[in-house]
Amino acid sequence: MSGFAFQPRHALAHLRAADPALAEIIDAVGPFRMELKASRSLFGALAEAIVYQQLSNKAAATIYGRVEALYPRATDGFTPRHILKTADEALRGCGLSRAKVLAVQDLARKVAGGELPTLAEATTLADAELIERLVTVRGIGRWSAEMFLMFRLGRPDVLPLDDYSLRKAYAKAFRKRALPSPQALEKAGEKWRPYRTVASWYLWRTLEMAPVG
Repeated sequence: MSGFAFQPRHALAHLRAADPALAEIIDAVGPFRMELKASRSLFGALAEAIVYQQLSNKAAATIYGRVEALYPRATDGFTPRHILKTADEALRGCGLSRAKVLAVQDLARKVAGGELPTLAEATTLADAELIERLVTVRGIGRWSAEMFLMFRLGRPDVLPLDDYSLRKAYAKAFRKRALPSPQALEKAGEKWRPYRTVASWYLWRTLEMAPVG
């Protein structure tokens, strides 16, 4: 699996040994098929993340396509300079909410001003430091930063505690009556270190499976 900052087979061996209950989930789900999303730049990845927030993939893709269409000569994708030269009305006309226009503009300013790392620099930063820098951008919270680390950079040990679907998956997989609090999920996930990303992926997959028995 290219692109990951770890060897999936080592992760699976560790998780199986560390948590027999999770091992059963791994067996039920099957091979590790998590896919990373290609990124041309940190700006491009985060701009896309902002556009996609709280929308269906179809609706978000339509809006993102309209933004891209504003810059027909930008064959490698629009840049911070493009955004900063575009009137608010033009961005709103693509379907972006006012909040998302402000967020994309803030992202563009911070990238153009060198306040954020490049994609290459991001790969060298520790998870906590990178998250701390990403959440300075308007509209990028901890969850969005964690998704960037997991699905763009392939980091091995991210456990998105505020992710509702992950808490729901944990409750389903481990037959809990109530959703775990973020604190309870963090405690439960200690045994999965340093491969909590892989554990999270397997838990998410359980939501797609029919109940057993």
